[in-house]
Amino acid sequence: MSIPESAVVLPPIPAKRYFTIGEVSDLCGVKPHVLRYWEQEFTQLKPVKRRGNRRYYQHHEVLLIRKIRELLYEQGFTISGARNRLSEGRETPQDPDAAVRLSAVELQSLRSELHSIQELLNQATKAHATKGQLDLR
Repeated sequence: MSIPESAVVLPPIPAKRYFTIGEVSDLCGVKPHVLRYWEQEFTQLKPVKRRGNRRYYQHHEVLLIRKIRELLYEQGFTISGARNRLSEGRETPQDPDAAVRLSAVELQSLRSELHSIQELLNQATKAHATKGQLDLR
């Protein structure tokens, strides 16, 4: 008995600028040959090609691939229907860097670090104010 495609839980997308086709394959639950095929079918999907024709996908393209996967595998759209749906809604963000988001764990870590810094600054300010008052007397 196999797990239905819609029951697959995809891993969080790391906060980095470029992903190889293998990484995107793992992040999106789609085989590399399917990704190459989708590049031909969806004009919005244009990975950067570098040395030796190696593909490097940006964060917004990984999000787009996940959306395509959802339309095809979970919602039952055809390639043509998914293409039309994407062109209707303009699902891809205009600013690729706006798509970079931190995971909940990264946000919590950042939040606690900022609180620590805030405490240090508060203590330093209080110590400086106290020292300044002592010097005036």
